[in-house]
Amino acid sequence: MLQSITCLAGGVGAARFLEGLVHVYPPEKITVIANTGDDLEYLGLYISPDIDIVTYTLAGLVDEEKGWGLKEDTYKCMEQLEIYGAETWFRIGDRDMGTHLLRAALMQQGFTLSEVTDKIRTSLHVKTRIIPVSNDRIATRIKTPAGLLEFQEYFVKRKFTDRVLDVFYDGADKATPSEGVAASIAKADAVIICPSNPILSIGPMLAVPGMREAMAKATKKTVAVTPIVGGKALKGPLDRLMSDLGIESSAYGVAQLYKGVAQGFVIDNVDKQLLPKIKDLDMKVVPTQTIMDSAAAKAKLAQDTIRLAENL
Repeated sequence: MLQSITCLAGGVGAARFLEGLVHVYPPEKITVIANTGDDLEYLGLYISPDIDIVTYTLAGLVDEEKGWGLKEDTYKCMEQLEIYGAETWFRIGDRDMGTHLLRAALMQQGFTLSEVTDKIRTSLHVKTRIIPVSNDRIATRIKTPAGLLEFQEYFVKRKFTDRVLDVFYDGADKATPSEGVAASIAKADAVIICPSNPILSIGPMLAVPGMREAMAKATKKTVAVTPIVGGKALKGPLDRLMSDLGIESSAYGVAQLYKGVAQGFVIDNVDKQLLPKIKDLDMKVVPTQTIMDSAAAKAKLAQDTIRLAENL
């Protein structure tokens, strides 16, 4: 049995995969390195959407229908802000607001994002370690015909309707990995790239100096799970984004992005015809059900991913 697993994670897809993983593998032996390219400052708050989605999901508190936020949350604060004429396109629930208020206050006092993340996850009794990829500010920017957009403006406010010309990771070149990130990759018996957007979620992490090198050294123990099934994104704009950028919108296209980073690749059964092409990338491939539409499906996908990692 693998003694430890490190995962690279974006938001909803990664959180659902991790939900299955902690049911088939000891959660305290898992380290999650989380994307921070989506982070934003909003109404005086510091918000880390991907970190919060993963934390809330592993705590059993996430709004499962939306995939983000806290279940049964209310929006009285947003309603009051609307009365004042404030911008409220980024919807935050009242209880969720407490997380962002605490994070902003502690970071203003000098605590790092890593320290705040650890306080929040331990307070919510999450056994799995969660580390932001960097404590330095990284901001994903989307170049569109309408101009350069901040990530949340593109994703939430404009509902990813703009054609994408390019993607930038502002500040990534000057960032350094958080303490424990490189060690968790090096010491893990397996590294799993969760079913996350390889450009918008995993891309910002690999853009941090030292991260791609650390992953290259871990390639022979790294498995990636496709977020594309039958040429379509399970959630979000990935299929359109890949097409806009001239990348084949398929599991094979995702595998190409991970060449040299992962040696194992998990695809959906409907994409079995892509097996020979992906194998030609010098990857070991396993087809299974990747659509996580039940607790059993999440656990089965996690088990199949672990099994592939064990056989690399």
